[in-house]
Amino acid sequence: MSLTDCLNRTLPGEAEQRWSARSWGILAVLCLVLFMDSLDGSMVGIALPSIGHALGMGPTSLQWIIDSYFLGYGGLLLLGGRTGDLLGHRRVLLIALGVSVVVSLLGGLVTSGSLLIATRFIKGLAAAFTAPTSLSLLTTTFPEGPQRNRALSVLTLFGAMGYSSGLILGGLLTDLGWRYIFLMPAPLALLALVAGLLLLPRNRSAKKGGHDPAGAFTLTAGLLLVVYTVVSAPLKGWTSVATLGTLAVAIALLVAFVVIEKRARHPLVRFGMLRHGNMVRANLSIMALVGSYSSFQFMLPLFLQEGRGWSPLHMAFALLPVGVAIAVGSPFAGKLINRFGTAPLVRVSMVSTTLGYGWFLASAGTSPQYMLTMLPSMLLLGGGFAFGYSAIIVQATKGIDDSEQGLASGLVQTSALVGSSLVLAILTVLLTGVGHSGRSFAPYEPGLNLITGIALIGLLLNLIPMQHLQRWTVRKTV
Repeated sequence: MSLTDCLNRTLPGEAEQRWSARSWGILAVLCLVLFMDSLDGSMVGIALPSIGHALGMGPTSLQWIIDSYFLGYGGLLLLGGRTGDLLGHRRVLLIALGVSVVVSLLGGLVTSGSLLIATRFIKGLAAAFTAPTSLSLLTTTFPEGPQRNRALSVLTLFGAMGYSSGLILGGLLTDLGWRYIFLMPAPLALLALVAGLLLLPRNRSAKKGGHDPAGAFTLTAGLLLVVYTVVSAPLKGWTSVATLGTLAVAIALLVAFVVIEKRARHPLVRFGMLRHGNMVRANLSIMALVGSYSSFQFMLPLFLQEGRGWSPLHMAFALLPVGVAIAVGSPFAGKLINRFGTAPLVRVSMVSTTLGYGWFLASAGTSPQYMLTMLPSMLLLGGGFAFGYSAIIVQATKGIDDSEQGLASGLVQTSALVGSSLVLAILTVLLTGVGHSGRSFAPYEPGLNLITGIALIGLLLNLIPMQHLQRWTVRKTV
């Protein structure tokens, strides 16, 4: 049976809903975009130790290769989503893909750590427009319910395939030279751009509504400063004048944004959206899910390559079961959402990821055995993502009008980036000095305790009855 036939099969009681060639074409472009982004992210993680040796960058500096991307991505996500709503998702996506082609080429040619960090920041800016517009094209193409759930499961599958491929390619390309890691996404971005020109429909006209330049400026500047403050605090000090000063300016800008939005004729963000308990829970859940795993992925190569002497390719194969588990489980996520709803799947996801980190923490010790320690953890983490990510996205966009799908998509992805930046910044503080720790796992235990705790908080959040969360969100937004 082909993949298409498998995905078109229905559970008992579901209506038969086969997609047209046009729908498959749109989904193919969106899957290619996510495949490219996932490939990029997993390859860069594998290459960090090699980049550090080549450019003389320690853990704190290497953090900025990850966080500069988060800085551009997280700071402009809401603006990127809303821009797609107003100017047309197709147009914004194609322009951002063009920027990705250029900046990927530049990233492979730089000669210093600072320039590499700068290219990653620009790549994040482009992703702030590709990510929400891609998701918006999906949610506006496939109607809410079984069709959208199935489309999201297909999208997650290709994300997993990109992640898995990136691990193997990352190991192989790092052995050849770390620069190939940054050059590889360029042809994929070009392919996505050409495919988008050919397959995305031109009748995706701009949404009605006015612009809110003051709101856009204060929100973007405020979010950029928040993310910058979080990722720079480990280097400058959490209580330093610089950290507290940028945080104060960020808070002032965000307060100004709230005031502006309440008075604007065409607000950038409609605060009434935040009265949906499902949306609030989805945003907090994705902070825990993505924040914990992105930090785990940052820490593990440092431990296994620096502390245990593993090669990049060995490291890649060690992480591969995560992507395999996501690829195997993702095609079933949409069907399970149709049958059981999103809440049970998110709970199962949080249980699985918490157990994955907890098992690694309990069994790693000073001489971790792959089959006993890592493989069970990788499978639990992959299973958690396979069922949790799609369910969270469905939760966050359910009941939202098409004209605000870009905003809803931007909100949930902003939460993922803020969660990643915050957890990674704290983790970096806890990992200070681990480069001289030899083969011992003990210096990494505080970081893994943090990661496990974040996943546990995500689980506890999803055990709160919805009526309590709904009452709390209504009070906060009145």
